[in-house]
Amino acid sequence: MFYTTDDNRHGLAHDPFKAIVSPRPIGWIGTKGRDGSLNLSPYSFFNAVCDNPKLVMFASSGPKDSLRNVRETGVFTASLASRHLAEQMNASSISVEYGVDEFAIAGLTAMAGTVVDAPFVAEAYAALECRVTDIVEPKTIDGGKAEAIVVFGQVVGIHLSEDILREGRVDMGIARPLARMGYRDYADGGADVFEMTRPATPQR
Repeated sequence: MFYTTDDNRHGLAHDPFKAIVSPRPIGWIGTKGRDGSLNLSPYSFFNAVCDNPKLVMFASSGPKDSLRNVRETGVFTASLASRHLAEQMNASSISVEYGVDEFAIAGLTAMAGTVVDAPFVAEAYAALECRVTDIVEPKTIDGGKAEAIVVFGQVVGIHLSEDILREGRVDMGIARPLARMGYRDYADGGADVFEMTRPATPQR
């Protein structure tokens, strides 16, 4: 089958786009408002952008609470959503009024950042502390604005539990990071971990 996205007539019960672009890492974004309120929300449009400097991004579908807070404060955290915290991650995705603490709703401990004034999930195996570098409103091909607003952040601090370290490396079989598939599906990133070495460049 083939269809164009201008009319999106795929004839399926659900749009397959997000199932095709998968698995997607989950950015479990922690922020703090100017009023001191805490916010925790999972974003499936999240990824690393660069290693030097270390940059990550998440995209908010519209002006959500996380976006409001990062605009006000310029900082956020991204906690690793692992299999052992799947239910709590899902609980924190609830839509509530601004100022309601999703850490409390999910039964999680909000830990204050070390170098940024934003909370992260204390129970997570890892967390990134980030300072906002850019907030972008992407354009469409016809010059309009896309629904998403993209936040870029530079990682300025990393929390890492020794529980997932083996021989100097993060053991993904223990960390078991969650990934978003299509629809209501999630994947356990530690379920089938295998290693491959990049091919060497042929010598001439």
